[in-house]
Amino acid sequence: MHLGLWQSLAGFSHQCSLRTWVFRVANNVGASHALKERRGGPLVDLDSLELASAEAPTETLERRDALERLLRLAHRLAPIDRQLLLLYLEGEDAKAIAEVSGLSAANVATRIHRLKQLLTRHFEGARHE
Repeated sequence: MHLGLWQSLAGFSHQCSLRTWVFRVANNVGASHALKERRGGPLVDLDSLELASAEAPTETLERRDALERLLRLAHRLAPIDRQLLLLYLEGEDAKAIAEVSGLSAANVATRIHRLKQLLTRHFEGARHE
């Protein structure tokens, strides 16, 4: 990410906030990396590894199962919906996501609402199995 930001710095034209620009570059670098690594196993961040080691074994298994289901569902989404979902899960609001994605804030809010409904149906269906 740092290298991607450094390489893109010359192209920063102040048309958006620095925060938005960093999100765009990080998202593009991450998406490129994910496409290259798609053939390998699922990517896991260090925070998830630290949390997993601190949890009880059954909680770890349940959390890992839920995370794997979420990732499988995310991979089936259209790229724009996957981007919106991941930014939403990172805690970004509709306005910030709109700046990063290039969509309107209202469009982002509507898509996030639909994605939350999809996630609810998906995870409720998995509980009943």
